[in-house]
Amino acid sequence: MELIPMTQSHVAQVAALEQVCFSDPWSEASVAGELANELSFWLVAVEGETVLGYVGSQTVLDSTDILNVAVSPDHRGRGIGRALLTELEQRLRQQGVTEVLLEVRPSNAPAIALYTSLGFVQVGRRPNYYLNPREDALILKKEWNT
Repeated sequence: MELIPMTQSHVAQVAALEQVCFSDPWSEASVAGELANELSFWLVAVEGETVLGYVGSQTVLDSTDILNVAVSPDHRGRGIGRALLTELEQRLRQQGVTEVLLEVRPSNAPAIALYTSLGFVQVGRRPNYYLNPREDALILKKEWNT
């Protein structure tokens, strides 16, 4: 498995994973649009030509928001999500980023367990943030010194 920046050749597979993994998925056009956004950085985990998972982020100054994290259901349990988040953090640290934030459904216990094991802590809650089904979002944050 390789962790590499997302390119146009990955967009269709990333958008397909969005459809499989999320109830309110990003469109292929939205994913593609991130390639042109200078604030965005997306990593994909690939084996050969197959995208196994991805993480998308946007950075402003020294703070990054993780937009999406997903791993193909067929490849979960292999540490791909952890590898993507760890690699993203390493790259962000090199750029001078000192904090990362994300939202997660309270019902997504596996994701919360992963994030907390990586040092994220809950700093807030957004009522009715998610649709399909409607659910609050927990706001998690991780900070470090560069």
